[in-house]
Amino acid sequence: MAGEAHPTRGVPRAVDCQELRVKRELFDIPEGVIYLDGNSLGAPPAHVAERVHQVITHQWGTRLIRSWSEGWWEAPQRIGDRIGRLIGAAAGQVVVGDSTSVNVFKALMGAVKGTDRTEIVCDESTFPTDGYIAQSVASLTGLKIRAAHPSSLDLTSDTAVVLINHVDYRTGALNDMKALTEQAHDVGAQVVWDLCHSAGVLPIELDALNVDFAIGCTYKFLNGGPGSPAFIYVPKHRQATFENPLSGWNGHREPFAMEQSYEPDPGIVRARVGTPDILSMLALDAALDVWDDIDLAELQRRGLKLTALFREHVEKLTGLEVITPEARGNQISVRCPDAKAVMDRLIEKGVIGDHRPPDILRFGFAPLYVTDEDAIRAAEVLAEVTR
Repeated sequence: MAGEAHPTRGVPRAVDCQELRVKRELFDIPEGVIYLDGNSLGAPPAHVAERVHQVITHQWGTRLIRSWSEGWWEAPQRIGDRIGRLIGAAAGQVVVGDSTSVNVFKALMGAVKGTDRTEIVCDESTFPTDGYIAQSVASLTGLKIRAAHPSSLDLTSDTAVVLINHVDYRTGALNDMKALTEQAHDVGAQVVWDLCHSAGVLPIELDALNVDFAIGCTYKFLNGGPGSPAFIYVPKHRQATFENPLSGWNGHREPFAMEQSYEPDPGIVRARVGTPDILSMLALDAALDVWDDIDLAELQRRGLKLTALFREHVEKLTGLEVITPEARGNQISVRCPDAKAVMDRLIEKGVIGDHRPPDILRFGFAPLYVTDEDAIRAAEVLAEVTR
């Protein structure tokens, strides 16, 4: 499957990942901490604090309002293009701003606008906010909403749009973007992909796979910082007909004309809404510097090697059940009684992951700063805690 990251046969060969290991030195990770929660909040690149200080003291503090015309205004598109390179999107198709939830709403409303179809299909294992927003869209538009597992979507001519997570947030399972996009298109439906748990760790080819819409957050594997702005992908051939349901002034063709009627920008700018959060956005911009020379295919191989190593040692040392399938993102999920108490003890011992009720331990492996030694030691500490 060209361009699609969907391993199915065990662990790939070991690769020389020395360059990726060096990247660890670019992150602020406390001494003695094994950080395996990059799938919830990425570690901060060390240079970001200085860059944000410069934004505050110079761009805001000295240039004041002049900074809007010296790069701030175009930042959502410029940073969007930087993310676009990581998700297989040509320039002019990704814009940064708002939250994941808001961008899910934009994408779903844009997909169902004017449809005579009757249902929205939502990944039944989706991260809750996606489901909540899908329910809101269904309520506002009069469409029905139906939950289904990606393995059995049962799409029909009634299906307007399908909302799917690329990587399952609980199990780490990787859904087949190519096959599922084609399945939706075969019945004339559109598809919205949530890339929150795959952007920054897997090669993604949105343009090549003819994806209709995609959204994602930037504070996980992209290391943008807590609450950093999300992104939305609208391909060029859909932009002219994409109706942003939140017609804020930033998406206007001539925002400073201060016209009374709304006329959307002809391109990706129409996906903007209100004034961007410049401090968070420029912190994200700085964080993306670490990705400038990263080969995503190599990064995926490194992630698969790390997660396979951890899985092997967890199964050998603990006997706990690993519920993550072979086709996976950079996450290993382990079923464990008293998951919260166990994770609390792991964190006390310097192994930081997280848990999901009632009995799942989650470990997210960011290949830019997690080592083989981290993976093995984390499994050993898990064994100590659960023994």
